[in-house]
Amino acid sequence: MGRFAVVALIIAMTLGIAQQAYAQLRIDITQGNVDPLPIALPSFQADSEIGQDIALKMNGVISANLERSGLFRPLDPRSFIQQADAIGVLPRFGDWRLINAQALVTGATIQEPDGRLRVEFRLWDVFAERQMEGRVFFTQPDNWRRVAHLISDKIYERLTGESGYFDTRIVYIAESGPKSARIKRLAIMDQDGANQRFLTSGRYLVLTPRFSPTTHQITYLSYFDDKPRVYVYDIDTGQQEVLGDFPGMTFAPRFSPDGDSVIMSLARNGNSDIYLMNLRSRVTTRLTDHPAIDTSPSFSPDARRITFNSDRGGSQQIYVMDADGGNVQRISFGDGRYATPVWSPRGDLIAFTRFRKGRFHIGVMRPDGSGERLLTESFLDEGPTWSPNGRVLMFFRESPSNAQGEGSRTRLYSIDLTGYNEREIATDGDASDPAWSPLIPLGEGG
Repeated sequence: MGRFAVVALIIAMTLGIAQQAYAQLRIDITQGNVDPLPIALPSFQADSEIGQDIALKMNGVISANLERSGLFRPLDPRSFIQQADAIGVLPRFGDWRLINAQALVTGATIQEPDGRLRVEFRLWDVFAERQMEGRVFFTQPDNWRRVAHLISDKIYERLTGESGYFDTRIVYIAESGPKSARIKRLAIMDQDGANQRFLTSGRYLVLTPRFSPTTHQITYLSYFDDKPRVYVYDIDTGQQEVLGDFPGMTFAPRFSPDGDSVIMSLARNGNSDIYLMNLRSRVTTRLTDHPAIDTSPSFSPDARRITFNSDRGGSQQIYVMDADGGNVQRISFGDGRYATPVWSPRGDLIAFTRFRKGRFHIGVMRPDGSGERLLTESFLDEGPTWSPNGRVLMFFRESPSNAQGEGSRTRLYSIDLTGYNEREIATDGDASDPAWSPLIPLGEGG
């Protein structure tokens, strides 16, 4: 069990409250612009000095997660009339209504005799004076950050009706050095930018990492002796395996939804097409056969269709086809060029990069091409990746340099589907090509 693993004993605490009694407090995240919900997060109680330090840090992580989503407004603790009493004591809801708190989170950290940390939290509907959620987690003290993400997910889920996305990781390319001799290393971090670490040394160029559905494997492209190779990297063990040498590959592979295959673009005999590789047999199957350049494939979550970009229509556009390569249809028809299509985990949208009139955009459209919306605009926005709940996108943005080639920087950003909540994700240096993991299963480590 890895460093982030949490003992899978989670006790739901409902106190006998019927579902209908507390269904009234809910954020409608399908609206275009949502006013953040005021939520109070008083410090969790603790039974020791160490527990108090952990409690304060957990509160900070939970508050930051919720605020960064754009859906919640954590209230200033200095405005609190009441501090949380014992976890089993009913809050004085009138005191919280006076400061306009609509939701309240209380909690406690207790050190067990065996050294484990017991973390309990409760979510309250202040106006209905009802408990909405209650959980207990048992874990090792150094796993406090992951428990904070799990609690954040439960709050998000209970108040929005959607699954959360905080207990996840981001793999990306960490960049350093001058533009003429750029060092690119595979790196990983929590979705909030914490626990950043390198997975490769930087000796060889690495590109386009992608998570497997199991969350503990990454596939990526690396140039070994100037030859492109596809690797599978195991995050838990640090072991990596070469899938094969593929001269002329144009884009790195992505896993199929079941994790048993990899789909990729290969250039053979001067022509780039989409291929599927079975990871067990290593047999490749050609899915497109066209003189145009077909690249950047991505499966739909049900594995029945594939989106990719191609210039077969005279300009770079987005297409969809059946999983066997049949029934190819163009779905993008706007001005400019389209690239890097990625199917949403929900199956309802395809994200993409669009270049028009000298500007880059991250946008989304339905799988039939309707409902196109551009969410961002800048000098260079590229490489969208979906949060596991399909509500947030992460991408990388490069700023322009001056006439001497100085001042350029590349950073990671997130944007929600409303287009109103754009945030920079802090990294230690330049970062590009992010890939968002699925939710990490309980009991799985990092």
